[in-house]
Amino acid sequence: WAKSLGLLVEMWSTRVESNTITYNAAVSACEGGSEWAKALGLLSEMGSDRVNADTITYSATIGSCEHGQTTHHIVALLSQLSSQCRWLVS
Repeated sequence: WAKSLGLLVEMWSTRVESNTITYNAAVSACEGGSEWAKALGLLSEMGSDRVNADTITYSATIGSCEHGQTTHHIVALLSQLSSQCRWLVS
């Protein structure tokens, strides 16, 4: 996970545009490393960078929270995802 986050930071510093795929790679690495706080931070950063999160992003973030046993974060993420799904359907 540390190497993945390092590459993302390097992209930002060299002004290479990040996208959903690059964020998903970093969030998935955080899930594998049980770094739930970092995964949540990346999800928040995606919003700041105006990069759309997708089901892969949410799945990996929820998975990392599950490893960290942070149930309240999981509930909040599922609620957020549910709101986005309603927006997509309407």
